[in-house]
Amino acid sequence: MDNRSMKGWLYLLPAILFLGIFMVYPLIDVFIYSFEEGYNSASQTYYGVGTYNYSYVLHDPYFLQAVRNTFILVMITVPLSTGLALLISLGLSSIQKLRNLFQTVYFLPYVTNTLAVGLVFMILFKKTPYTDGLMNLILGWFGMQPIDFIDGPYWAKMFVLCFYTVWVVMPFKVLVLTSALASVNDTYYKAARVDGTSRRRMFWRITLPLISPTMFYLIITGFIGAFKAYSDAVALFGTNLNAAEMNTIVGYVYDMLYGDSGGYPSFASAAAIILFVIVLTITCINLLVSKKHVHY
Repeated sequence: MDNRSMKGWLYLLPAILFLGIFMVYPLIDVFIYSFEEGYNSASQTYYGVGTYNYSYVLHDPYFLQAVRNTFILVMITVPLSTGLALLISLGLSSIQKLRNLFQTVYFLPYVTNTLAVGLVFMILFKKTPYTDGLMNLILGWFGMQPIDFIDGPYWAKMFVLCFYTVWVVMPFKVLVLTSALASVNDTYYKAARVDGTSRRRMFWRITLPLISPTMFYLIITGFIGAFKAYSDAVALFGTNLNAAEMNTIVGYVYDMLYGDSGGYPSFASAAAIILFVIVLTITCINLLVSKKHVHY
């Protein structure tokens, strides 16, 4: 190894150590825990090695409920937030005056505390003995009956969770897509206008292919972020998510470690590894799809 290569490895050494200590080692440790049956946190002992933890988790109704909630949240919020962010970014790109002001307004939810925003949403949607909430007031204008979005039907609670998640993640996507649109070379548009190309065709043939790497990045990070959702649900429905039927996979892992049913690190580790496999599988599928539809 020459001096130049050695110097490069020395620069990389802090990052390698950081990733090894705080990412690789914990992942290996969790993988080992997931196969230790009857693990006792106090005595650091277990009575066997096998796949019982995975079997228990995969047959636990609370875990299956968490998987269902997480997949619904992912499938609704990722496409919806990305599509809305693209529409808003296109609108902002066409505005010359007050563009920076609008960008700041749209970015405010991203820098606001998640729990604070959740509290505001809960006040807007929650039905109490004293008020039906702002959302029910709006529904009343259209002759609809009030709905308890926080403690009521499952579909109403899922609607609020999806609405809240889209609200929280969309500002970052708007910021990134606005920057991507601004980086597109205007020469392509000028040439297309000379040929009489319509705006719709320019979007599909010029804009979308050129920002496809950014779109792919947002979709991948959106999937990963949605699968790790937990604080959003806590902000709206409190810490007892199992009772509210709104738990997520990360929430299930937390409950197994620290919740009322806590003290089961082996079950929590098994659930965490299952989540890791799900996210890894979906990421690999997205990578395969990107080879055909993303233009670098």
